[in-house]
Amino acid sequence: MKSKLQICGIAGAKRPQYHKFADSPLPRSGGGAGGRGLIFLLTLLLAGCARAAPAGQPLAPTLAPTRSVSSTPVAGQANPAITPAIPPGGDPSPTPSPLPSTSYTLTAVLNYDTHLLVVDERIDYTNRSPDALDELLLLVEPLHYPGAFNLKGIALEDGTSVQDFSYDGTMLHVPFPTPLQPGDHLVVTLNYELSMPSPVPSSNVRPIPFGYTARQTNLVDWFPYVPPYQPGEGWLAHPAGYFGEHLAFENADFDVSFKLSGSRTDLVVAASAPAVREGDSYRYSYHDARNFALSVSPEYQIYTATVGTTTVLSYAFPYHAVPGQAVLQTTTEALGLYNQLFGAYPRPLLSVVEADFLDGIEYDGLYFLSNGFYNLYQGTPGEYLIAIAAHETAHQWFYARVGNDQALEPWLDEALCTYSERLYYENLHPEALQWWWDYRVNYYQPQGWVDGSIYNPAGYRAYRDAVYLNGALFLEELRKQVGDEAFFAFLRDYVAQMSGKIATKEDFFRILGEHSQVDIAPLMKTYFQGN
Repeated sequence: MKSKLQICGIAGAKRPQYHKFADSPLPRSGGGAGGRGLIFLLTLLLAGCARAAPAGQPLAPTLAPTRSVSSTPVAGQANPAITPAIPPGGDPSPTPSPLPSTSYTLTAVLNYDTHLLVVDERIDYTNRSPDALDELLLLVEPLHYPGAFNLKGIALEDGTSVQDFSYDGTMLHVPFPTPLQPGDHLVVTLNYELSMPSPVPSSNVRPIPFGYTARQTNLVDWFPYVPPYQPGEGWLAHPAGYFGEHLAFENADFDVSFKLSGSRTDLVVAASAPAVREGDSYRYSYHDARNFALSVSPEYQIYTATVGTTTVLSYAFPYHAVPGQAVLQTTTEALGLYNQLFGAYPRPLLSVVEADFLDGIEYDGLYFLSNGFYNLYQGTPGEYLIAIAAHETAHQWFYARVGNDQALEPWLDEALCTYSERLYYENLHPEALQWWWDYRVNYYQPQGWVDGSIYNPAGYRAYRDAVYLNGALFLEELRKQVGDEAFFAFLRDYVAQMSGKIATKEDFFRILGEHSQVDIAPLMKTYFQGN
């Protein structure tokens, strides 16, 4: 099947240079720090006139976890795990065992000083679709960087070398000897090297997480992976845009062996999952996840807290001890709150990594937060360090648990995570809620269709204002119309029903309709082009 390349009228267009863009819009800093804003942040955004915040903010349920007022982070309180309901009459009827998810077995050796990663990868793939497949499509994001990906070989499980593979940009097509029938299983092995890039900072493009800087090396979207397959349509694979995220991920299992070569003993490794040390190797088992990320640095100072059974680790540079602990506290607070609002976080670990680039971006079990926010932090809740930490934490529900097509329907994670910031402030820091409305949202007078794609021809500002900020305004109006009880019951059920799946706009409104019969047609006409 062909991959989905004809998107938003750009079929046949020259593929743009790939840029991983900030998950968070980057407006001016609050808390009195506006005059100290970074030059790069100012080049990204246009100035606007602030509007008054909506009067009479609706009250949220009283769900605030415990919060420390000292400088020592204290974990929030998590709800106990949710027990699935048993239908009347006893145990539910047994269902056939599902076909196994794709699994990745990765053995990687990194030389931190030479920036070379050597990888052996095994992909166990089962065709879970009703279609016969004649190839396996692999997305190879390092191919965006010239000379970064050096493929040594591809083979099948029996050792047969695959010679007739082909590239289409960053897409690697691996043909099957015979069509892979529904339910059939196949193993593909790859051997390759990654020469890590080090993108030069520029005011014309936004920074890129993958690669190395003088302070850290980040392995994100670093291995070839299989995108979701949509029956009758093909692989869910999009070209990169100039901004926004273009990848979609199917849940998979990851078993990773990661080794640091060379004589250095000062390196600290941050990861999506807890490590088990085996000699000089780190072993990770991370199952039913969207992806797996790593970050390595000799400078990380680690701050830790717990939320229920989850350990939160904050990795910060030495000169950012205070903001590093503030990020830890915000993450634990948000994690405890979102456990109650959206359902329990299912992981034993959440890692927060200070990024040596002006970007904030999420991965399953780990997120990066720009050092620009750390630089501007002045110790108050009404600042972007706090708001964006709450935003990125929410992505563990809206991105990691509930997936979506980030290119064509980015609002399904970005609008929900932006609105989660509002929930964080109203429950935990109501004194800063007005600041959030004034400087995070209304300052930019957002407009535009919430359900727009990342290929917005009007540029980043228009995309951000429509998807993130107008998306938050839509959710605020939706909450007012359906009421708090229905709204929060819907959000929790949405996460429960779509966990481990890729949600669509249709899923969102179908599940909403199960909790409210309020006519929202006028609201849809205001905010959605495909209403």
